[in-house]
Amino acid sequence: MATLELKNVKKTYGSGLPDTLKDIELKIESGEFLILVGPSGCGKSTLMNCIAGLENITGGEILVDGADISGMSPKDRDIAMVFQSYALYPTMNVRENIAFGLKMRKMSPAAIEEEVARVAKLLQIEHLLTRKPGQLSGGQQQRVAMGRALARRPKIYLFDEPLSNLDAKLRVEMRTEIKLMHQRLKTTTVYVTHDQIEAMTLGDKVAVMKDGIVQQFGTPQQIYNDPANLFVASFIGSPPMNFIPLRLQRRDGRLLALLDSGQARCELPLAMQDEGLENREVILGIRPEQINLATAGANLPSILTEVEVIEPTGPDTLVFVNLNQTKVCCRLAPDMAPKVGETLELQFDPDKVLLFDAKSGERLGLLGKSQPAETAGRVTRLIPR
Repeated sequence: MATLELKNVKKTYGSGLPDTLKDIELKIESGEFLILVGPSGCGKSTLMNCIAGLENITGGEILVDGADISGMSPKDRDIAMVFQSYALYPTMNVRENIAFGLKMRKMSPAAIEEEVARVAKLLQIEHLLTRKPGQLSGGQQQRVAMGRALARRPKIYLFDEPLSNLDAKLRVEMRTEIKLMHQRLKTTTVYVTHDQIEAMTLGDKVAVMKDGIVQQFGTPQQIYNDPANLFVASFIGSPPMNFIPLRLQRRDGRLLALLDSGQARCELPLAMQDEGLENREVILGIRPEQINLATAGANLPSILTEVEVIEPTGPDTLVFVNLNQTKVCCRLAPDMAPKVGETLELQFDPDKVLLFDAKSGERLGLLGKSQPAETAGRVTRLIPR
């Protein structure tokens, strides 16, 4: 196990071109599982390749256990990588694929055989050792690629979108296998994905990337509950967070966020009374599961609205209504699902309402400024009270 720290890491592919990676600052402790998540082209795979040594960084440092490995060749970094394509040798059987790296390190035949047996048992592929990659399913090939990395017993494992070639059912199964494997081995791991479900379920820490910049770094719960900006809030969560545009108003000395369904209006008094926010255009963010049917005595802000669309999903039903001329999704229990055209009274969980600046997309904090990503779990909300 090892600590991994990235200090001001930059990557540029040529003079005059914009940086692909821009001052990346990340640190994970020994044994932690870090997820790099973001849309295609955000720089996450480039960052992974830089950690592995497959690409040179333009600036900054990559530290493993406090030692700078930025100038080392890939073979000297003691890092194992599992590629998206699996990169298995087609002419070698499973046993030979797993053993290849060990032979290159000149381990004894007995030690190689012992290590191959250990890995095969761990991944439950003992019965596949004599088969070649062309005779294996996608999930089996993925296990073999993992086995080849595991056999090296490196300080750090790198996974570059290893499940992207699998079907949905197998992806869920392999996601569980990877999590179980990490719990057993406790090896420091960096995992690249564009799938936010994988990010939320696998990682101890998550770094959300966009345009070569880490938008937010924290635990899955911090990133889900306290997103730093509109991009993070929209990327993490399924269904995604609702975003409702509005202009803050002041009435009777109170700062209000006003919601209009066409049938009724709802005033959300804000805990913060910053003079600079009056008449400011903002985006109100609230997740579908945080909008519920109104209950008597709840004493929460509520509004009457008409159901426009319903989408049953099995465990719950997604109900779509219109607020401030914006389609808003609510997640309700199936036995509470209404019919299209029915009028509902919906209430909001006040502790979960967030505000974002309409122009910059940044989260509005205590002073009307965004908070650093590192303090994501401690960002002060503008909340109704």
